[in-house]
Amino acid sequence: MRVEELAKTIDSTLLEPTATEQDVERLCKDAIEHHFAAVSIFPYFVPLAQQLLRGYDVKVGTVVSYPYGADGRRAKITAAEAAVAAGADELDVVMNIPAMLSGDFRYVRDELASLTRAVRMKSVNIGRGIVQVKVIVEAYYLDEKLKRLVAKIVEDSGADFLKTSSGKAPGGATAKDVELFRDLLSENVGVKAAGGIRTAEDAELMINAGAARIGTSSAVNIIKGFSES
Repeated sequence: MRVEELAKTIDSTLLEPTATEQDVERLCKDAIEHHFAAVSIFPYFVPLAQQLLRGYDVKVGTVVSYPYGADGRRAKITAAEAAVAAGADELDVVMNIPAMLSGDFRYVRDELASLTRAVRMKSVNIGRGIVQVKVIVEAYYLDEKLKRLVAKIVEDSGADFLKTSSGKAPGGATAKDVELFRDLLSENVGVKAAGGIRTAEDAELMINAGAARIGTSSAVNIIKGFSES
């Protein structure tokens, strides 16, 4: 893999409560320099990032119902539509983790399907084209049976990606989970590995396991480490 190919798998992430406008400006500058796939930031910063990245090959990504997914359905859909209207190209939506662990699988399925449809309609209505939806499933909290069920729910929802982790659980992405999800999902749904990916070796491990995207707050270090290896 060339460094340019690796860079285009990376979503450079800044989701800390202490993040400032200056931090976002630096994030976007680095993303432009290294040609990352996207930046991932809080909804508040979407207009700024959209302005900074206009005309460049870096997408603006943001999060919805982060990090636990436990907001009400209408609140999540409204937040997703607002993010699209503000200029987001990609949405990392947290599945309702408490509902999933409570066994309310139909609620989780219906919520994700409704949200994905709403995002598609909003993006078309305002002439934005396709806005990608990535569903964060927080695999750390799921046993294998629930992981298999989650994969089907994400597939059926019409989402574009299943994302392993929010980065806020005690554990993040594992190669085993990436391989499992890649085997369970069709080619129409990508796997995004996130959580604890800090080195070039970590990133390569996840890509070799089947991840098409990497979410990391160590994007520049990963690229530098890859270039030096």
